[in-house]
Amino acid sequence: MGLAGANSGARHVARRLRAPLYTPAQQKRRDATVWTLVQGLLAPFQFVVFLISLVLVLRCLMTGTGTYAADLSVIAKTATLYTIMVTGSIWEKVVFGKWLFAEAFFWEDVVSMLVIALHTAYLAMLLGKIGTVEARMTVALAAYVTYVVNAAQFLLKLRAARLQAQAGAAAR
Repeated sequence: MGLAGANSGARHVARRLRAPLYTPAQQKRRDATVWTLVQGLLAPFQFVVFLISLVLVLRCLMTGTGTYAADLSVIAKTATLYTIMVTGSIWEKVVFGKWLFAEAFFWEDVVSMLVIALHTAYLAMLLGKIGTVEARMTVALAAYVTYVVNAAQFLLKLRAARLQAQAGAAAR
């Protein structure tokens, strides 16, 4: 890529950073759909399930005890993740017209796919009796680290949207 191509890419990124997260029509759809409330309720619930499960998985890894409880907690976390992903996809379709990978949430969705893949790998290990307990719990931890990154992505995006909305209101 030549200098002109690099400059064009940099301009696209700069425009993207200044662009509002939602168009006025998307914001209306976001505010009108029940799926926004569903996401707002499921996200903190999933975080609580994650924290409980994290403690149980770490306890299992450190002491070698509590495997059943740790497994149940990861299953609960995975079920919660699948639920929030399905409802989030519906939300994205309602707001942006795409089931996944809408431009505004593209990278969040990409990382979400990795989070889902790791949780699903854990389930495959558990149900298929693949690997050791330690290996399975390590996959759960990898899934959880990726989940934390993904949650941070969404929180930063929501914060940016809130700041953009405040700036827009102040400009009026």
